[in-house]
Amino acid sequence: MPSPRELYEERRGRARSDVDSLRRRERSIGSMRLYLFIAGVALAWLAIDFALLPLALIALPVIGFIGLVVRHGRVITERQRAERREQFYDHGIARIDGTWTERGLRGEQFRDPSHPYSDDLDIFGHGSLFQLLCCARSSAGLQTLADWLRHPSHPGEVGERQQAVRELTPQNERREHLALIGDLEVSAIDPDYLVEWAARGTSPHLATARPLAAGLVAVTIATFFLQGLGAISPNVFLVALAAQGAFGAWRRHANHDVVGSLELAAAELRALTLLIAEIEGSDFESEKLRALKAVLETEGKDASAAIAELHSSIQLLDARRNMLFAPISIFFLWTSQLSMAIEGWRERYGERLPAWLHAVGEYEALCSLSAFAFERDSAAYPTINEGSTRIVARDLRHPLMTTGQCVANDVRLDSEQALLLVSGSNMSGKSTLLRTIGSNAVLAQLGAPVCAAQLEMTPLQVASSMRTQDSLLDGTSRFYAEIKRLKQIIDHAGGQPPLLFLLDEVLHGTNSHDRRIGAEAIVTALIANGAIGLVTTHDLTLAEIADDLGSRARNVHFADRLVDGEMVFDYKMHDGPVRRSNALGLMRAIGIEV
Repeated sequence: MPSPRELYEERRGRARSDVDSLRRRERSIGSMRLYLFIAGVALAWLAIDFALLPLALIALPVIGFIGLVVRHGRVITERQRAERREQFYDHGIARIDGTWTERGLRGEQFRDPSHPYSDDLDIFGHGSLFQLLCCARSSAGLQTLADWLRHPSHPGEVGERQQAVRELTPQNERREHLALIGDLEVSAIDPDYLVEWAARGTSPHLATARPLAAGLVAVTIATFFLQGLGAISPNVFLVALAAQGAFGAWRRHANHDVVGSLELAAAELRALTLLIAEIEGSDFESEKLRALKAVLETEGKDASAAIAELHSSIQLLDARRNMLFAPISIFFLWTSQLSMAIEGWRERYGERLPAWLHAVGEYEALCSLSAFAFERDSAAYPTINEGSTRIVARDLRHPLMTTGQCVANDVRLDSEQALLLVSGSNMSGKSTLLRTIGSNAVLAQLGAPVCAAQLEMTPLQVASSMRTQDSLLDGTSRFYAEIKRLKQIIDHAGGQPPLLFLLDEVLHGTNSHDRRIGAEAIVTALIANGAIGLVTTHDLTLAEIADDLGSRARNVHFADRLVDGEMVFDYKMHDGPVRRSNALGLMRAIGIEV
């Protein structure tokens, strides 16, 4: 079997060849259209000015030109799809090579500075875990993936997702098809808005208003033609038109309530139609995927057909903005009739729409995880079980780095060894270790494989203090912001699931004496409440905390050495606290007299 990169390169090459071929065909058809146009003009000239040819012959180039216009449009569509396939495999190769950070959706809208770990672990934003994982085409898929990243799931749910991801992982064609659904940019409409819209009640007079509107339209059209034939007075037509105007005014508020900003969801609904049809037409083996498909099964009409009906109504409603059609639409009560049709749709399917959106969102999130599993073929599925609090990993690596970029480390935290106190210099790997453990804990409880040879853990709530900043607007210093964050972390300890805390350079904004006392108090409180975690520091006096906690804590460090005036790191975790510092030597190496 080819490697993921080899497969992607082969498929990208095939897509690129298709693009080139379709572009040549597109240019050829364009030239043929031009030749037919010139031929048509020449035939018209010979037939009209010189009467040398029958005028009917002009129909031949006209028919040919129309046929070429239709064919040209199809070739353009095929070429655009081929370009999208090429982009899909380009993006996949970039993810494998670690050059993906300028591509894809970043999930900036889901960032929350108050979240226990998302900012510290690069969950959202540029170069984030969300950007690496996300292959969703609908806003429901984006929302679901973001929710999974922000909230750990219980082991039963994680197991079901793992089973589904395993099933989807080898199905690259499914992910390719998913990439071709919808527009290049997914709709920005909030799925919560669609859910809220679907939950609204219908107008009390809908059953009467719909036939009344149809009757008014029929009378208006009939009187228009009759007065044109002189059979009735024009005033009768004007009365019918006035009655329509009164009906439209009566429905104005209801129309706005029904339609509102739903028109912005046209692209979203089209993508939903195709996504639901994809799920409906699939035969799944895993329990999770079969359950998602079952949600979409409705009596009488498929969910995809129902969504397509709503999409068509919205598209027809948009026709009222056409300058040529707008005057005609007045005769048909266009806005009122379509808004009532949409309201009728909401009455029939509104209660089911939230479940449909949820199913589509979960399907897209699972497909995103399957792409990650396919491209990181060295990743392993974690084992998550209830029991004594622990996280044990072998050859743990950071998920945002390629295998060749990062150095793997073994980690063990449990009730017997609840704390790792990590010392070392800047850039030696301390903060990266914290993010590596936290990110993989998030991935594990997402249902995804993790970047490790093996990982076993119990359910854990991750909380971190790594990037606290001062705020001029709030009038808070960095130290005050940090201790507020630490208080929140302490308050989370003792709950369920147990806490995994990640504290980077704890209390480094104060003096060594206060830092030593404060850090020990914080760590002792966390461990006493059943939490496990890591603390990094430059301050070697904090290494004494591990000595005071005995076997429940362990000192480890990242080493560095000065070679020809440059710091060299091995990024491996070593036992014991760091024993020496190269800070003064490095300062002398760059010319600072110390």
